[in-house]
Amino acid sequence: MKSVKMFAAIDVGSYELAMKIFSFSGRNKMQEVDHIRHRLDLGTETYSTGKLSFEKVEELGRILEEYRKIMQSYRVDAYKAYGTSAIREMENRGIVLEQIAQRTGIEIEVISNSEQRFLDYKAVALRGEEFDKVLEKGTLFVDVGGGSIQLSLFDKGILTTTQNLRLGVLRLAERLHHINARPSRLEALIAELAEAQLSVYKKFYLKDQDVHNIILVDDHISRFMEARRGDTENPGYVKKEGYAAFMEYLGSVSGTGMAEGLGISEENARLLFISAVLVQSILKMTGAENIWIPGATLCDGIAYEYAQRQRLIVGGHDFEKDILYCALNISKRYMGSRKRAATLESLTMTIFDATKKLHGLGKRERFYLRLAAILHDCGKYISMLNLGECSYQIIMATEIIGLSHMEREMIANIVKFNHEDFLYFEELSRASSLDKQAYLTVAKLTAILRIANGLDRSHKQKFKDVKAVLKETELVLTVDTGEDITLEKGLFEDRATFFEEVFNVKPVIRQKRSL
Repeated sequence: MKSVKMFAAIDVGSYELAMKIFSFSGRNKMQEVDHIRHRLDLGTETYSTGKLSFEKVEELGRILEEYRKIMQSYRVDAYKAYGTSAIREMENRGIVLEQIAQRTGIEIEVISNSEQRFLDYKAVALRGEEFDKVLEKGTLFVDVGGGSIQLSLFDKGILTTTQNLRLGVLRLAERLHHINARPSRLEALIAELAEAQLSVYKKFYLKDQDVHNIILVDDHISRFMEARRGDTENPGYVKKEGYAAFMEYLGSVSGTGMAEGLGISEENARLLFISAVLVQSILKMTGAENIWIPGATLCDGIAYEYAQRQRLIVGGHDFEKDILYCALNISKRYMGSRKRAATLESLTMTIFDATKKLHGLGKRERFYLRLAAILHDCGKYISMLNLGECSYQIIMATEIIGLSHMEREMIANIVKFNHEDFLYFEELSRASSLDKQAYLTVAKLTAILRIANGLDRSHKQKFKDVKAVLKETELVLTVDTGEDITLEKGLFEDRATFFEEVFNVKPVIRQKRSL
């Protein structure tokens, strides 16, 4: 009999604490065993004051103590507890999380917005063929949270761009509370708040993009649809006409009537209404024909991530391909040279592979270098003089789903120091979240990108072929070209100096003349 692993995924969300228990038995066999939810509004306080009250911290600790007992009853082998925007925006989160850990034994990890959205994305990707089928046509992935919404655009099955808008359900509820508007005006006010930002998004990112489908992940409409799955011919799918009828119903009843009719609390009815109007505004913006509501949750994504790391699940969607295409689109948006980026990409990969014994880095770090090569000149769109700093700011300000905040910071620094003097750890750490290990990785990859850049200093792609061979204290770069490379040789020395400092190996150019 195969052994069974038990795993608990905990989502410390803006308005709910959720925990799912999963079992893993053999390869690719993942099953949800239990799903526990507890309503706890952390977001309203955090978004308005930046802190949690004593009473809220007490309640959070009490609920997590109960969750710990439930985990013990299931004999859970491992768990992950993630805090999202409400925890992320808390000014005193370090103090609160330490109190919770001491009281409950549960360590809450705070994840960035892009990490959170990536887990939601993974949760939907678990649907496999159904997910791929929806993506066959232009699709907008709409992830509605308490503090913000994430809009991720797919073209021909590939994630091309993603943007975060501060239009979260709880954040809008707080604004509407301050406005103190009449109930009859709420729909118009929500739509007005949403459309102010959506119109800008459409102008910059949709343009002529055809959006046929919307994939919706949220905590309100999704739950309502989940309850109705047995009543529809095609569970989880709603055509725009059906959604219009749903909105007509919501607009025809009071908050109390909606709560009674849908079997939910009045508070949840209010949040459902806000979420529904947001989605209606997005439908109007895109002209999409269909909405798919897969019922995926952050807990599903957390479990999927755990299973991937433990190699309990193999295969599935190619997430690195999505990241790569996002980087290519960022480069294109800021007028980057695709031809030059392709040349740098090829050169850096050749050098990286030839120097494995020197750097000791793996596949993921190789991917960072590839992304840095693609994004190497994005900052020139803003300033040719401050290319490094402007490139850094663009990368840090642009979310790439699939990269953690630290990974994005590493790539941004590799690009920056390709153009500027490298800062040593003691100085860089004053304004950076990179730890010593991440810093050393940045140094190694920057050194490789610099000499690749030096080989194409004229930007004319003179080399037909480049071979890199490590020979004791030299890295011999043999270039196949019949062209004059005096400029490249003359300027290469400066680039090679930093490589020699990092690896104690001197890069040298050898020219092999083509016939």
